[in-house]
Amino acid sequence: MRLIIVEDDRLLLENLGILLGGERDICVAGLFGTAEAALEKLADSSPDIMLVDLGLPGMPGVELIRKAKKIMPGIEIMAHTVYEDRQTVFSAIKAGASGYILKGSPPRELVESIHNLAQGGSPMSPKIARRVIQEFQEGETEDLYLLSPREKEVLTEIEAGLTYKEIAGKYNISSHTVHAHIKKIYEKLQAKSRREALISARKKGIL
Repeated sequence: MRLIIVEDDRLLLENLGILLGGERDICVAGLFGTAEAALEKLADSSPDIMLVDLGLPGMPGVELIRKAKKIMPGIEIMAHTVYEDRQTVFSAIKAGASGYILKGSPPRELVESIHNLAQGGSPMSPKIARRVIQEFQEGETEDLYLLSPREKEVLTEIEAGLTYKEIAGKYNISSHTVHAHIKKIYEKLQAKSRREALISARKKGIL
């Protein structure tokens, strides 16, 4: 399998490259210190799997995951991070990560998780798996599905700074339809402004 690693800590990046590159069935096709550099070389690297640090400089890791999945829908992505809070975990999963491993995990656990991911699994550090289960048991993940897929797309474009007209052009819909989506988004998030809607969405893990 072809693997690329995105990590801004240069020493850790090199160590991960050595660790994973030493596996017989893993070819490390790229080591990148930023999301921007990884995206630029994504097509050339042709990776099967991407290991992503979420606390990257510049473009955040979650945004990298979202964009990489749009470019290569079949790519498998694992978050490799120190963050274990609810919002970050679910934002990464919602963006397209199929695995979530905490930094500091034993090297063998990371290697086995990469293999698990390649075989169609969704490996997670025990602490993260427990958190996900607790969220479902408590019913708090309902917030993640509060908006329809199109409403999420519209809100994401608003977060990116696009105007209503630009959003309409991008999705080939009328400005009237965009306004209707915005109205629904505000109602569902109980927001009265763009700022309130974005804050609410982030708190709920929608963005």
